[in-house]
This record gives sequence, structure tokens and C-alpha cells, in this order.
Amino acid sequence: QVQLVESGGGLVQAGGSLRLSCAASGRTFSSYAMGWFRQAPGKEREFVARISGSGGLTRYADSVKGRFTISRDNAKNTVYLQMNSLKPEDTAVYYCAAGSSYVPFKPDYWGQGTQVTVSS
Repeated sequence: QVQLVESGGGLVQAGGSLRLSCAASGRTFSSYAMGWFRQAPGKEREFVARISGSGGLTRYADSVKGRFTISRDNAKNTVYLQMNSLKPEDTAVYYCAAGSSYVPFKPDYWGQGTQVTVSS
């Protein structure tokens, strides 16, 4: 069982930056691929980024490529999402997820979500 707790969301102006964190419980964090998803009001949850257990592989949605960076610190059982050049369309609840494989990435565990609001 893995428990995930996100933090770092908030209100930011367009063009600004935020860094989300996701702290995971358990002693096998490095064995999990980790990912970030988001869900805007009235829309389905969508993939944002994922990272392999070692941190050596990453993948991004086209909509965030070049602006967002996913990283992890296995010593701290934490995965991060650095979000730069934020746009109003990035407004959503952001969810952290853990999966047993990087490809395909099928989350087994989810966090409770953290709200990100980007004002224009």
C-alpha cells in the first residue's frame, strides 16, 4: 500500500511558477513509476507527466512540454512537478499517481489532489 500526499498548489498569475510536491509512504518508492495528472472543471482527468523509478526516463503531455519538469528524490520519497510559464488553461486539480510500470503507466495509487489556479 502506498499513500500519496500532494502539496504546493495555489493561486498564481499567468506567467508565474509553482512547484508541486508529492510525498509517498512506504519503503519501495524507487520501484514505482510516478506521474502527475490534472482535471479541470467539467473535463476528464488528463495525463501531464511521468517519470521512471530511477528518474532516468520522463514523458510529458504536449500541452506542458518545455514548461513543466517532473523530477524525483528517492531518498526523500518525493516526486516534484516544477511548473513555469503558467497559463490560465493550466488551472485544474493536480493529482499525483504511482504505478508499478513506466510503460504502460497505469496508476495503482492516487493522491487526494491539490488545486492550481492561474489567473489571467
